[in-house]
Amino acid sequence: MKNFDKYRPGYYMPPETCLDWTKKERVEKAPLWCSVDLRDGNQALITPMNLEEKLEFYRFLLELGFKEIEVGFPAASETEFEFLRTIIEEHMIPDDVWIQVLTQSRPHIIKKTFEAIKGAKNVVVHLYNSTSFAQRQQVFRKSEDEIVDIAVSGAKTFDEYAAKMPETNFRFEYSPESFTGTEMEFALRICNEVIDVWKPRPDRKVIINLPSTVEMSMPHVYAQQIEYMSKNLHDRENVIVSIHPHNDRGTAVAAGELALLAGGDRIEGTLFGNGERTGNVDIITMAMNLFTHGVDPELDFSDMPKIVQFYEHLTGMSVGYRQPYSGQLVFAAFSGSHQDAISKGMKFREETQQHQWTVPYLPLDPHDVNREYETDVIRINSQSGKGGISYILEHNFGYTLPKEMAAEVGYFIKEISDHAHKELTPTEILVSFQHEYQNKDMPIALQDVTWVRENGYTAADVTLAIRNETFYLSAKGNGPLDAVSNVLKIANPAIKYHFVDYEEHALETNSDSKASAYVVIADESGRRYWGVGVDSDITMASVYALITAVNRANKDNQFIPTND
Repeated sequence: MKNFDKYRPGYYMPPETCLDWTKKERVEKAPLWCSVDLRDGNQALITPMNLEEKLEFYRFLLELGFKEIEVGFPAASETEFEFLRTIIEEHMIPDDVWIQVLTQSRPHIIKKTFEAIKGAKNVVVHLYNSTSFAQRQQVFRKSEDEIVDIAVSGAKTFDEYAAKMPETNFRFEYSPESFTGTEMEFALRICNEVIDVWKPRPDRKVIINLPSTVEMSMPHVYAQQIEYMSKNLHDRENVIVSIHPHNDRGTAVAAGELALLAGGDRIEGTLFGNGERTGNVDIITMAMNLFTHGVDPELDFSDMPKIVQFYEHLTGMSVGYRQPYSGQLVFAAFSGSHQDAISKGMKFREETQQHQWTVPYLPLDPHDVNREYETDVIRINSQSGKGGISYILEHNFGYTLPKEMAAEVGYFIKEISDHAHKELTPTEILVSFQHEYQNKDMPIALQDVTWVRENGYTAADVTLAIRNETFYLSAKGNGPLDAVSNVLKIANPAIKYHFVDYEEHALETNSDSKASAYVVIADESGRRYWGVGVDSDITMASVYALITAVNRANKDNQFIPTND
């Protein structure tokens, strides 16, 4: 890329060092949240929402717990104006909610804006004009004094209209648009002149909103700009410092968090960061970051799949698979080492009944946002390991594989995924596992068995189908399983193996539960073969496991049985 030399940073540092924010470890409480989905977000959609869609989105924002909602720019279009009038006249604004409207500092626009809010109880009226060096030089071609006059004139007009509407609680907001591209001394001057007009007091605070209208710097620069403003604004105790980060450099969330450390009290943003260009700051990510630091975000994102579905339906936008906290794959672990650590972490949590969440690789308990371990956490492909596959079989279907068997099954399942070039669903894993390892009846199938205990031994009378031919065989052993094993050796003297290990457990917990048995045998060369048997009777389950292991060891051999 040859043109990098035509770019230079367009931001301005404060005239003094502002690094007190670096001494803070984390954001300790939720900021005031203001959703601008219905304005910033809506104007950035390919097809903006119609009246009914905006009403539906507005109701959903209330459901999520927003107490401040920017409902639009009522002077900009008839739809915006009609929407505002609808929620006021239909009494759709809760008493504890502030609606926010936006206006430029132009007399006729301010006039229509105040007309639009008549009858509302709590209203934030948001005044803005652009202050950056580039805008002053190239767009407005005005001096600093002329730009200040625009802001001050608008502020005075606000006071005039508000005085005629005593039934409404007003909170005035001012934004030096393109704040981050404004010399900090000038940004401070224009904000303080507006504050001096509005004369904030404890019962009528003023919002000074400091937007990174275009994100120009690394987040630490924005934090210093915010700290400088916060320390030097007039009547700071009665001023709410609001942050409005955009995401042009991809660091809006980081910039917003550092800005809160630097003195910010309030955040304006959108769900999933929707907005012009690369978008606004993502309120969901910021709120969930607080949540995972043990801070109540004071918004309800406990049903993330519902929020995603609702958002995609109304906006026509899509939530990325890796979108923090909400994407389809954010909890998914395909890596074998990750799966193993998560599986062990889950087991440790179950064993210790620990309340604090410390599971490796999962910064958030999926259940806290209505996601499921079984479908969202362990995902199996050719990169997965035995831990993840064992986790799927245990937590989805009840199989607790012996450690050695888990390793073998892991390689078996991974090979299937590799050859298919796709992720395997839990059901596909179960079917493949059962087909290879459970209750196999070829070439030997058990048709019937009875046992008699005599003289310290167990005698087994067994009916076998071997390659579709029936045989009746008997043998003795030191128990039912040993007796059946001796029958199998009679069925084919070429079968030579010995038991290595045997395990069993209940597969289900209800009244008609089944048992799962695991048998491993070894042939003369030491090669091991696993078999799984499942039955309502544990003894039969062990027999089926043994026959499965023998069938897997001898599936290519011809049996030479005898009925003698």
